[in-house]
This record gives sequence, C-alpha cells and structure tokens, in this order.
Amino acid sequence: MAISVFDLFKVGIGPSSSHTVGPMKAARTFTAGLRAEGLLERVVRVRAELYGSLALTGKGHGSDTAVILGLLGETPEGVDVDAVPRLLAEVTRRDGLALDGTHEIGFSPKTDVDFRRKESLPGHPNGMRFVALDAEGAELSAKVYYSVGGGFVVDEEAAGADRIKPDDTPLPLPFATAEELLTLCRETGRSISSVMLANEAAFGRSPEQVRVELLEIWQAMRQCVRRGVTTEGTLPGGLKVPRRANRLYRQLGGSCDDSGLLRPGAPHDSDPMRGSDWITLYALAVNEENAAGGRVVTAPTNGAAGIVPAVMHYYEHFTPGASQEGIVRFMLTAGAIGILFKENASISGAEVGCQGEVGSASSMAAAGLVETLGGTPEQVENAAEIAMEHNLGLTCDPIGGLVQVPCIERNALASVKAITAAKIALRGDGSHFVSLDKVIRTMRDTGRDMMDKYKETSRGGLAVNVIEC
Repeated sequence: MAISVFDLFKVGIGPSSSHTVGPMKAARTFTAGLRAEGLLERVVRVRAELYGSLALTGKGHGSDTAVILGLLGETPEGVDVDAVPRLLAEVTRRDGLALDGTHEIGFSPKTDVDFRRKESLPGHPNGMRFVALDAEGAELSAKVYYSVGGGFVVDEEAAGADRIKPDDTPLPLPFATAEELLTLCRETGRSISSVMLANEAAFGRSPEQVRVELLEIWQAMRQCVRRGVTTEGTLPGGLKVPRRANRLYRQLGGSCDDSGLLRPGAPHDSDPMRGSDWITLYALAVNEENAAGGRVVTAPTNGAAGIVPAVMHYYEHFTPGASQEGIVRFMLTAGAIGILFKENASISGAEVGCQGEVGSASSMAAAGLVETLGGTPEQVENAAEIAMEHNLGLTCDPIGGLVQVPCIERNALASVKAITAAKIALRGDGSHFVSLDKVIRTMRDTGRDMMDKYKETSRGGLAVNVIEC
C-alpha cells in the first residue's frame, strides 16, 4: 500500500482527527455517493448512527457537528471555522439542511444524529452508519464507515485493516518496516528524507512541488501556533479549562515579526531550561487551538497535533543553521516513521490508546529532528525507537470526552521527550538494543491487551477519577 507524507500531514479542523475529521469526511463521502448513484433528489431525510468510541466520546469531540458539516458538503481543510456556529444554528433553526450544499432535506441534530453508546460495529471502535430515507421512510441507501485514526476513513470492505484501502501505486523505493527502510538507505546511499522524496513521485508530485506543499503545511502549523499564543479565554465544552499559551507567551517575552510569525524573546534569566518553556508553549498553543475546534494540521492525529510543530519550532528558533530545506527534510523523515506506525500498528487512540497518537507523534518528531541535525539513518531510527519506547502503555482517557485534560499538557511533555530522544540518539552511533520495528510491534500488542475503557471511551482512568466541575 502506498501512503504519502501528505496523508500524514494535512490541514483540518479540531478537536479530533478520528472523531471530527473522520466523521466529516465520511458524511461528505456518503452524500457524494448519493449524488453519483442518482439518489440525491429522492432523499428527504438522513440519519447518522455513531457507535463505539464515536458514540461514547463523540459529544465532547464534536462528532455530531462534524457529521452535519459533512452532510452540508464541507471539508475539514476548507470549512470556515469561524462560520461553524452560524451554520449549526441555521440547521437547528430550520430543522433541515442543504444536503451536499444543494438539496434541501429535513434534519434534526437532536434526533438524526444517534449516539449508540451501548453498541459497536465489528470493524473498528470508531464505526458509523449513514441512512438516506425517501418520502415514505424507506431506505434509499445505507453505508457503514470506520474512522481509523489520523483522519483516515475506510468503508465496510476495508474494515478492520486500520489503513486506507490498498491501491496499486508502485513506489520506486518501497519499504514496509524500519529494517527495510534502513537497508534501502545503505544500498542507495540515500537519507530517509531522500527515500520519501523519491516515493512522492509515485503520487504525481515533482520534488519542487513536494517542497512547496510541505512548506505550505509548515506555514499552517506556524499560523496555528500564532493563533494559540494570541488568543485568550476559556476552552469550550464545560470543563472551563483556561487557555494558558497566551499567558506563558507574555511571560517569556515573545513577539511577532512583520510577517506575523512567532519569535522568541530574549531570556530574562540564565535558566538553562528556558528553551523547554518555549517548546511547551508551542505545543500548548496548537492543542488549545485544536480543543477549541480551530484550524490545525493533523500530525499524525489531532489529539497529538502539537508535538511535531513544537519540535519543528524548536529546530527553527533554537538550532543554528536552521533552514527551509531542513524543515522539508524534517517532515519527510517524520512522515516515513508515521507510515511505519500506520502500516504496522495503529495511530488510533480508540484502538491502541494514546500511545498510538502521542507516542507515534513523539517518535516522528524525534526522527525528524535527528535528520535535520545531520544524523545518520541509524540514528534517526534510534531516536524514533527511544521516543516510542517511553510512551508505551499510554492510555487515552480524556475527561468529559474532551481533547483537553490530559491531552494538551501531554503534547507538551511528549515534545520535550522527542527532543531528548533525538539528543540521546545523536550522542550514539545508531546501534541500540531494541529496534524500532520491535517497539512498534510491542505498541500494537500492548494496545490489543489494553482494556477498552482506556481507549478513548472516557470510561476509565482520569475520566472517571476526576469529578467534572
């Protein structure tokens, strides 16, 4: 199966890639299918049924909102996040919506989005079913989809694979494991980022186009950080969690340059750990934006969206000789590691816990940083392994089903961990005891052994031991 770096890094909307981006894409796919089958004009009502983790934490993750937006024909990358409250209010007021943006149907958000909390579908914990009804109430069409993490959506035929439907795209330098990737690097003399760049040609992108599009993704990350540090207030959802990035930004003496981009201010003291405060700030800013339903970059999920940008900001602002070319190499290398997790384990918190989201992102960021700092492919693989090894067993237990506590702080800590992993790897020669392939396999097995209540259900851990105020 061929996966592009742009499948791992894509502009979307918060607060969740699996519970927001996925349902939006599935709803839009369903409506597009109705149009393609010539059924759209006969539809008078649509019902959306959410199962498993989508049902249990969907309210806090905005899954119902995502479904409505998808039925309206909106996309995660294109929707105007500031217009979302108005669009939802209009649907509620009218008790209807324009299916695929054109065909008026009846639709009640309270009754036509059905959270089936006691039921699951067999293919994946994040299952959903859409039903289109005609004027007599008969089913015109019914489709099942699964949101398998990172915004990836599969239909019933591909269920259970935790990956997009396989395609026949031939890659010039294919790899399925870290060992295969390292062997490619040794045999060709290429870096990991160079292998990824060569493979992007299979998707019809020239090297220059890849560079341009990755830098556009990077700009979206930077703007997300800027919005996060310049916005005050309380996050939505009922927990009354205050935004902290703006306050920390002012405490650190930060500033924005003429292009509106974030620049660290001069340190106020000789604290050698001052840089970690900035890393924390970058991650907090992104994940507060995500929790507020803002524009973020899935990397590889929304719940872990702050880690890669935080480490990339560290590279840009705290590393001598940082360049745009380094940013491109960072993202290509991180993407290679993300593909390994996606192919051989999971990046879905509902399937393997937060180790699949924050752990994978930390591993990706560590690998990307080593590449930009001149590390060998073996050192890159070592850094990725170290970061993941120390996220094994991480549960996904969001309080109130919201991507806020412990998710926001968890991104900050995992960002620092990624940098530490990179520095440890760079001090060595690339040889180490546990391989990345083995730690990925261990993460997969740990996820299978983990009790379901610790996998994005809000039925275990902090979600039940902390009283919601």
